Amino acid sequence: MSSRSAQPTRRDPAARGSDRPEAGPADWVRPLVRENLGERAYADLRAALMRGQLRPRERLRLRPMSARFGISATPMREALLRLVSEKALALDARGSVVVPSLTLAELLEIRAIRIDLEGRAAATAATIAALEEIDALAGIHDAISACHRTSDFARAVNLNTEFHLALCRLGRLPVLYDIVEMLWVRCGPILSHLYDGGLPDWEPHPHVRVIEALRRRDAAEARDAVREDIERGGQGLLVHVQSAAQTA
Repeated sequence: MSSRSAQPTRRDPAARGSDRPEAGPADWVRPLVRENLGERAYADLRAALMRGQLRPRERLRLRPMSARFGISATPMREALLRLVSEKALALDARGSVVVPSLTLAELLEIRAIRIDLEGRAAATAATIAALEEIDALAGIHDAISACHRTSDFARAVNLNTEFHLALCRLGRLPVLYDIVEMLWVRCGPILSHLYDGGLPDWEPHPHVRVIEALRRRDAAEARDAVREDIERGGQGLLVHVQSAAQTA
């Protein structure tokens, strides 16, 4: 064995304990130990954004984030800048990476695109989804309803995201799915406000309409149910963004 290979590996300064952030809610962070660390960090950050685990204006400092993931600064920087290039994250005036805030115009545009694309996916799913896939979708909605009964709105928000993305996957439209997923990444940081206006007073729930439409192979009904869900179910998000704009 050469003397070079016997030398101990130097530890990156970003991983030292002195750089670790203060204890706090970071359940979405998992130490990365395999190859392609930048890709893994990117995927975990993206999922955290999509599921509302990172909030608007939250600053993601390079060295503390590297320490949380247990990786060096280089792959962490790559992951952060990749998300900046996708506009899922932003750079502030000091060059720090931050979670951006949605404007009302951006939210309305995202809603309109979601209505189009998710409605298209639902209509396609109505023609091809297998019965067991529809049953699995119904199971997700049942879990959401259980959360509503116990006021576990944080879990309900995550399950709602899971429902919509699962519905899109049933459409077997991979390009469409990738676009929809990025839209959820963009609006994910405000999803904790989904129930700010309380539980919508509707019967039946649009998710139930979607599921029944899939079972009946009714593409038009599936599309319309998605539209109702996005328009009426997202009122809390609109109220939050409007309020945030007024107080900014």
